[in-house]
Amino acid sequence: MRDKRKVDSARADSSAESLTYQRHLLSTNRSSVFSGHHGHLSVTAVFLDEYRDRLFLGGKDVLYSLTLGPVSSESKEIFWPPLPGNREDCIQTGKDPQTECANFVRLLQPYNRTHLLACGTGAFQPMCAFIYVGVFLPQHVFTMDPLNVENGRGRVPHDPSFPFASTFSGGELYTGLTADFLGRDSVIFRSMGGRSTMRTETDQKLLHDPKFIAAHLIPDNDDRDNDKVYFFFTEKATEAGEREGAIHTRVGRVCANDVGGQRVLVNKWSTFIKARLVCSVPGPHGIDTHFNQLEDVFLMRTKDERNPDVYAIFSTISNVFQGFAVCVYRMTDIREVFNGPFAHKEGPDYQWGAYEGRVPYPRPGVCPSKIINQPGREFGSTKDFPDSVLQFARNHPLMWRPVYPALRRPVLVKANIPYKLKQIVVDRVEAEDGLYDVMFIGTDIGTVLKVIALNNGNSLETEEVTLEELQVFKVRLIPLSMLNIHSQALYASSPLGVAQVKLHRCETYGKACAECCLARDPYCAWDGSSCTRFIPNSKRRYRRQDIRHGNPALQCVDQNLSEDLDVTEDRVVFGTENNSTFLECVPRSPQATVTWLVQLSWSAMQVLKHYHPSPFPCK
Repeated sequence: MRDKRKVDSARADSSAESLTYQRHLLSTNRSSVFSGHHGHLSVTAVFLDEYRDRLFLGGKDVLYSLTLGPVSSESKEIFWPPLPGNREDCIQTGKDPQTECANFVRLLQPYNRTHLLACGTGAFQPMCAFIYVGVFLPQHVFTMDPLNVENGRGRVPHDPSFPFASTFSGGELYTGLTADFLGRDSVIFRSMGGRSTMRTETDQKLLHDPKFIAAHLIPDNDDRDNDKVYFFFTEKATEAGEREGAIHTRVGRVCANDVGGQRVLVNKWSTFIKARLVCSVPGPHGIDTHFNQLEDVFLMRTKDERNPDVYAIFSTISNVFQGFAVCVYRMTDIREVFNGPFAHKEGPDYQWGAYEGRVPYPRPGVCPSKIINQPGREFGSTKDFPDSVLQFARNHPLMWRPVYPALRRPVLVKANIPYKLKQIVVDRVEAEDGLYDVMFIGTDIGTVLKVIALNNGNSLETEEVTLEELQVFKVRLIPLSMLNIHSQALYASSPLGVAQVKLHRCETYGKACAECCLARDPYCAWDGSSCTRFIPNSKRRYRRQDIRHGNPALQCVDQNLSEDLDVTEDRVVFGTENNSTFLECVPRSPQATVTWLVQLSWSAMQVLKHYHPSPFPCK
């Protein structure tokens, strides 16, 4: 029998290890949280200013400015309620005083070098104001003139629960929203700037009960006259053969220099066209599983500003099962569809098909620029377009071919999971063997999935690798509303506030080469003594990283010296009979496993812990 004092000491060490590990799990998922000056912050708008290193937040009757670093290190607040009398008028119309009759800030956009544009619902009477944030200076400036308030109709919805999308460019605001009190007038607006206000016609062929998700200006080429604003939304499908109420996801676009027609489509978009975005999983007998409901869009900017990658989260609208998918689209594929045939229908009794007649010149959907000018036929603006072009654009807004994702399938699919995927941001990371897109996906229960998708050689199949599942806030079941990335940090917004989370936490993967390698995290590598941040072009001899295969047997052995660099970690724990001993069962990464082997003896039991893939998981 072992000395009882040694056994008690082992038990004490084990208990201490248990408490330390629990604290470790609670502390590593987040670095700081901002919940407002009153202990509760319902975030409805976020703008992350990378030039000033500041995070601007909009909520219920309030605006915040936070300096980045530790999120709560310094903050300023502006109280911004509805205009006098508007709250009372809202209540009299039967709206809820708490959830509707307030000024919910929905829009925060940079207006110029010194000001932000902020717009709120204003108790169902939208209003906008300019926030002075200063230039790029050390002092923290954040002020607003409460008397200089503008009408915000057409810039944000009246109802705080209605979705909308906007982007600001060249002093003009492009917005997709419902622009009336009752929420029936669904339009794409252009407002502000020196030009007249533009909008879509009230025609269900153009927009049929849309739900706007995102808007982005993306240039076509070096000629700024060809810049286009793209809108991503869902709407009821009008194509033949679709069941009543079917939903399709669309990408629509307008030319930024569109000023409408001279006699037809006056002050209406004359270049609006749209196409279907398909995100589906090929099935047997040619029957695909479609994900039709668009949840979120993230534009992955590249060195070529004309060709960003479009990441989109979709969900099913089926009663059979709940599923989610992430599809990635290339701008070249989107432009190719917009340059293809238009969808056409002769009449109510005819089927939809590709338009095979003569398309007028200039082609509907193109922008007036030097590219389309011909000798004797110059188009200085859309007002110079022939009426035949405008009539064709009015009657043929939909393209015949859909836009398919890269490789014609999703990069990630989740089915029958106990949560919903709601938001996505992506970080492109340079690793030892190439570039990887790390997806951070927010859920409706307050967690963030950190995922990469790997292509398996020449196969179309992709491997989904979940690197981490972060519990951002201590309180579970709190939906995340927005995600942003800046300076190696993830900013997650929820009704509880805003949390700042590190993108990489290499130290949590343990103290063994095998653990670090098994994590398959592009941010992390084994440097010979610990798991640390991977730095490209570093000349460290023992740096080990294997994202594609995660094989520690190959990575964690020095092939020149045949020196074992700890492929597995063995740990011995002692306990006493008829008593409890803490055994750590949670691996340091989802790719690692923990196995405990029990060696019985008359005096004690010896436990060995191994980190390696095993058919016998820890229980």
